[in-house]
Amino acid sequence: IQFHTTINDWHTCPQSGPIRASNPCSEYMFLDDTACNLASLNLLRFRREDKSFDIESYEHGCRLWTIVLEISVLMAQFPSRQIAELSYRYRTLGLGFANIGGLLMSSGIPYDSEEGRAICGAISAIMTGVAYATSAEMAEELGPFPGHAPNAQDMLRVMRNHRRAAHGEAEFYEKLSVAPVPLDHDALTDKRLGDAAKRAWDLALELGQEHGYRNAQATVVAPTGTIGLVMDCDTTGIEPDFALVKFKKLAGGGYFKIINQSVPEALRALGYRESQIAEIEAYAVGHGSLAQAPAINTATLKAKGFTDELLAKVEKGLATAFDIKFVFNRWTLGDDFMTGKLGVPADRLNDPSFDLFAHLGFSKKDVEAANEHVCGAMTLEGAPHIRTEDLPVFDCANPCGKKGKRFLSVESHIRMMAASQPFISGAISKTINMPNDATVEDCKQSYMLSWKLALKANALYRDGSKLSQPLNSQILGDDADEAADAVDALMSQPLAARTATVTEKIVEKIVERVVYVEREKAKGRDKLPGRRKGYTQKAAVGGHKVYLRTGEYDDGRVGEIFIDMHKEGAAFRSLMNNFAIAISLGLQYGVPLEEYVEAFTFTRFEPAGLVQGNETIKNATSILDYIFRELAVSYLGRHDLAHVDPREIVGETGLGSSDDQTDEQLALDLPESVTKMVSKGLVRGADVVRLASRMTTNVSGPKASSLGAAAVQSSSSYDVSARYVESTLTHGANALSTVSEEMQAAISSSPVLTKSELYKQRLSEAKLRGYEGVACSECQNFTMVRNGTCLKCDTCGSTSGCS
Repeated sequence: IQFHTTINDWHTCPQSGPIRASNPCSEYMFLDDTACNLASLNLLRFRREDKSFDIESYEHGCRLWTIVLEISVLMAQFPSRQIAELSYRYRTLGLGFANIGGLLMSSGIPYDSEEGRAICGAISAIMTGVAYATSAEMAEELGPFPGHAPNAQDMLRVMRNHRRAAHGEAEFYEKLSVAPVPLDHDALTDKRLGDAAKRAWDLALELGQEHGYRNAQATVVAPTGTIGLVMDCDTTGIEPDFALVKFKKLAGGGYFKIINQSVPEALRALGYRESQIAEIEAYAVGHGSLAQAPAINTATLKAKGFTDELLAKVEKGLATAFDIKFVFNRWTLGDDFMTGKLGVPADRLNDPSFDLFAHLGFSKKDVEAANEHVCGAMTLEGAPHIRTEDLPVFDCANPCGKKGKRFLSVESHIRMMAASQPFISGAISKTINMPNDATVEDCKQSYMLSWKLALKANALYRDGSKLSQPLNSQILGDDADEAADAVDALMSQPLAARTATVTEKIVEKIVERVVYVEREKAKGRDKLPGRRKGYTQKAAVGGHKVYLRTGEYDDGRVGEIFIDMHKEGAAFRSLMNNFAIAISLGLQYGVPLEEYVEAFTFTRFEPAGLVQGNETIKNATSILDYIFRELAVSYLGRHDLAHVDPREIVGETGLGSSDDQTDEQLALDLPESVTKMVSKGLVRGADVVRLASRMTTNVSGPKASSLGAAAVQSSSSYDVSARYVESTLTHGANALSTVSEEMQAAISSSPVLTKSELYKQRLSEAKLRGYEGVACSECQNFTMVRNGTCLKCDTCGSTSGCS
């Protein structure tokens, strides 16, 4: 939710129009058709060895990056002419910070504390104050931004409100519907931060009154997700830490566990000795070895028949394991040892539900204790030496590990945002995670608190609220102990949460049963005919060519797919080919196409981006997303997954019905034998019934007197469906002998096309081939493709002017 009144109360250019929306992440809020470049500073890099914050270096960094972002306004490439012009006119910048959660934890300060919020507010105030002061200095040399004059007084009013908040004033704000949360100077242990914040805003207002400002906006707090990884941030944007233990991928394969770099620093800041810190880290991360583990260790395993050689292999695998069960398997121990020495039945080796530890006589509690020793608890709750009063320092956005119970409240997130917002030009990108048992009233209170604290926006997400998200909790466990615990946990929840949990479980069980019944019904494989129809779709996803080929049953159902990638590596091409085979086998054994569509659409990995060559799909988040969007549109009529409705394309290209005929009437006129020969996917399902009308009106050329003589004279202007029929006629004489008379009667010559009609047909053909249907101004070919918000000609390379 965005709070429109608050947003526009802090608008620096109201005379140019209201702020009506934001970018998708909600940090950039300004006029329509404007944009800004982002840059974020890693706050932990400004923490000195003596644990103090390096204010001077931070101010220098803010000043330097304000200048860099101002330069980038002239260097940036914008998606449209209007965005480029307005961005130049208002010159908005997007300076921000990241890793506030890491900075606070390293300093031993809880995220949910008055001091933590005061530090965040002071750092925000210094950043924006220095940025606007630098902007005013540049205005002295270069002049203010072009749109400054009519908005000068309004901008100074906003600057005065920023300054009042930096000085900690609670009242006397100008034209604000809701008063902001001022900087809490009393909560700051390091008073230098408060003094620097006041000094920065005094200077920003003074210089702005004299010279104006070079930039209409200066700062935002962006999510910094991807760039945060490059910057080696423990936390992103204004977020707290997500987990205390992280898994890092090794270049040669595999993972290793490390505790967040902020945790040891926090323990040192809190006065723990190095020996104590080492034990606490080992508790969280684990020892990576069965040596001295409780219940399950080298001694007890040797008693079960394990040899030193096997134990060495187990120890090697435990160093990077997420769970000890992942190491104790047939691939580590070998089939001969498991069946011969351990007595495991051969038919249980491939059973994923088989529990080797239970077979060996170890209890669930034994496994849990050993697992915690080897793989770690992933939390500091229950760690040796840790003081209860210090646990809030290590609170994260979610409970950590299986044993963790503590996590930051929704209110703590909102109040941290409120501490920073009065000193940010734009807004704050942040999603507040709510637990699964959150009620409608909880959401209402969160939004209300956000508005009262003068936030500009608030995005809530309740765990489990998306249908596509896997269930995180179950009513019944895998065994009786888990079932009893689950029932107790369920009954302790509020009524609304119990109802939602029970409903989800019932639905899950019903789905499992339906899938099982359908699987039982499909006893055999429904093989495709030896000679079958289908279609080939060529496209480029993110610049990578993809060829999709389908095979269909006689009734039009898709039964196989082939995927080929142009000029990709052998490994990737092989994976895609085998993936297509696996999907094809599933389709032939009765797996509904709908299941694959739901599973693979919106998957996200490279290559991804703009799609060229497909008339309905213009963007994809991955190759699989593109493939199953195409199949869904072509075979399931899922126009919601298309970016361009196929029905609109059909209407423009002549594949639609005539003015007086409905699809049902055309279907009655179309011979059944024709539907068996036409690919449902090629003509996008329902369009098969329109083919008869298209053949009688738009196919140019002499009347086909025989199956092999359907020559078309109108160059490339005839429709793709006519080409398909022609191809079918010329290549399938024997197969179509029963319908030759019907086809010949349907195909008739059309009158000579006028220039206007020829233009329309060229336009239609271009759209069917995946082009935009616009003639190139240089070469006159209809081969213009989308290039951002502009167009580029595939033939000569010229553009429409803004790329």
